[in-house]
Amino acid sequence: MSNRIKEEFIQKKEPVRLNKYLSEAGVCSRREADRLIEAGKVTVDGKTAQTGMRVAPGQTVKVGAKVVSRQEDMIVLAVNKPRGIVCTEEKRERNSIVRFLDYPVRVTYAGRLDKDSRGLLLMTNNGDIINRMMRAANRHEKEYKVTVDREVTEDFVRQMSEGVPILDTVTRPCRVEKIGKYTFSIILTQGLNR
Repeated sequence: MSNRIKEEFIQKKEPVRLNKYLSEAGVCSRREADRLIEAGKVTVDGKTAQTGMRVAPGQTVKVGAKVVSRQEDMIVLAVNKPRGIVCTEEKRERNSIVRFLDYPVRVTYAGRLDKDSRGLLLMTNNGDIINRMMRAANRHEKEYKVTVDREVTEDFVRQMSEGVPILDTVTRPCRVEKIGKYTFSIILTQGLNR
């Protein structure tokens, strides 16, 4: 990571929006922070916070009765997600990635892998990094190794690489390579919510 980016994320000397402050402190996402603020559950220096307000160094931020302070160190984890673990922060989900990891600081994931998929998942306590990584316009490549129940033919590889109809759209062209009789590699720059 470049020094400029590191300073931008770690050295928090300028006032920041309260929702960003709460997100960086690991309390919740920015949207959830806005909901807490709107519900009157957040105070700054003993006064009820307002949506959109900024917090300067030295101010005391509380959610309920709990004092909140931002993480000074950025955490980025490379997690090997096994099959059966769900990419969700939903507390009711027994097999959530958050419960599986059981990390002492709130971290969230960049991207998702399906429950039946396994592989690399990046997790961090910094919402800004996740937003940058997940921005569709950036077209970050994601590589998957896929095993299917039918033989992978050259025609199949060609059709997959040209894009396929799914969820009322046609996917972007992508790189596909046969790596075994029933296995292929696919590199996508597009994500679809299912």
